[in-house]
Amino acid sequence: MKILVINAGSSSLKYQLMDSVSHDVLAKGLCERIGIDGRLTHKVPAKDLKKEFEIPMPTHSEAIQSVLDALVSSEHGVIADVKEIDAVGHRVVHGGESFAQSVLITEDVMKAIEDCIPLAPLHNPANITGIKACQSVMPGVPMVAVFDTAFHQTMPEKAYIYALPYEYYEKDKVRRYGFHGTSHRYVSARAAAMLGKSIDQVKIITCHLGNGSSVAAVDCGKSVDTSMGFTPLAGLPMGTRSGDLDAGILQYLMNKYGWNIDEALNVLNKKSGVLGISGVSSDFRDLEAAAEKKEHRAILALDTFNYNVKKLIGAYAAAMGGVDAIVFTAGVGENGPETRMAIASGLEFMGVKMDEAANKVRGKETVISAADSKVKVLLIPTDEELMIAMDTAEIVGK
Repeated sequence: MKILVINAGSSSLKYQLMDSVSHDVLAKGLCERIGIDGRLTHKVPAKDLKKEFEIPMPTHSEAIQSVLDALVSSEHGVIADVKEIDAVGHRVVHGGESFAQSVLITEDVMKAIEDCIPLAPLHNPANITGIKACQSVMPGVPMVAVFDTAFHQTMPEKAYIYALPYEYYEKDKVRRYGFHGTSHRYVSARAAAMLGKSIDQVKIITCHLGNGSSVAAVDCGKSVDTSMGFTPLAGLPMGTRSGDLDAGILQYLMNKYGWNIDEALNVLNKKSGVLGISGVSSDFRDLEAAAEKKEHRAILALDTFNYNVKKLIGAYAAAMGGVDAIVFTAGVGENGPETRMAIASGLEFMGVKMDEAANKVRGKETVISAADSKVKVLLIPTDEELMIAMDTAEIVGK
């Protein structure tokens, strides 16, 4: 099956055309500046080909049409006809409590995704726009929604409930949802395969570390806890997000500086995290360069991030009653050997023993712990697009 994977943002749209059997990426690219002017970057990996176009994209429908035109182009296309696309898989950020797995998109499903807009006001509207644009340009082609939150719907009540008056959960669905679920699901399954075990036999802690970061406890293939919460703002300090915070700080700063809630959340979402601590950058490569120059705040930002990841690993090992493997993935997790070593160092008490030479690698699926480490430490590049394509093919195939 040829599956078109779509990840729609408010003014951008990422795509990949994948073969669900061979797992080959036939083409991929990015539409930018939708609603402004329009730019398409189209790549064909097999030919090491990259093309850039300025194309008017007043709406997502024109963006999708430009993608289809690129895919069938006689010069840089990879298919002869749009009819070769068997289905479309859409990344949808929030499925609330309605979806514990990927689903075929119907009118009822669209209504449920729309009902989740208050839970993800920045993301779900864009995802919906992408779906409707595809439906408009590709009528009759089956479409599947793959939710960031679905994997974490297996969390027990004690893990997802907040210690607020229970009515806010009952009436308003205020609870921990967690995100990056497609990534955590993919790498935990790959980890089990690398260990030569069935997923229902292992306890795995997955560390999705990047500009947005989260950690998940995956017990026998099921997410039982995760660090992001009601929104992606919770958990670890990230590139620009604060992570977990004493809510009283908000009241204190809002009163002192006369902020409204939107101004306060802007600080927490866009000016905090390792950027806020360091004053240097939200990019860990910039922080590492500054740390080499002995800049205290850059060192402090990295130390704070690593410390918080390490704490979560310890907490999730306790929550599961043990751990068989720890996985590092995403931009920083895959490409930050110093970060991985700093996090894993000090975990010897729980059976972690790193191999310093094996850890000096970037973006390659491999074991980075010592041969005699009781808890295996793995580097696994995430592939959310492949997970979306496989889910889509399975659902449409039924």
